[in-house]
Amino acid sequence: EVQLVESGGGLVQPGGSLRLSCAASGFAFSSYAMSLVRQAPGKGLEWVSTINDSGTCTYYVDSVKGRFTISRDNAKNTVDLQMNSLKPEDTAVYYCNANILTGGPTTRDYWGQGTQVTVSS
Repeated sequence: EVQLVESGGGLVQPGGSLRLSCAASGFAFSSYAMSLVRQAPGKGLEWVSTINDSGTCTYYVDSVKGRFTISRDNAKNTVDLQMNSLKPEDTAVYYCNANILTGGPTTRDYWGQGTQVTVSS
């Protein structure tokens, strides 16, 4: 069974930092890219960042470039998102996401339960 479990959210003041972690199990973690997606209050899902299977390539939405860093540890089956210089507009529920082959060419999106990040003074 595929499981993605996020942790590390919380309340932080503007300019502060948080580190989110996603623990994965139930699939060949080192063979898949991993992503973080967020949903702000009253808004739709917004892709934030992706890291490739080996961790050598990372991608970010423009609004977080230079502030957020995604990384992974394939020995521990974890992916982390270091968030610095946080802004109120970063307030959202953050979800870990993996798009995994389920047989033949078919894939399925798996999601964690989400972790709340609130940036407020």
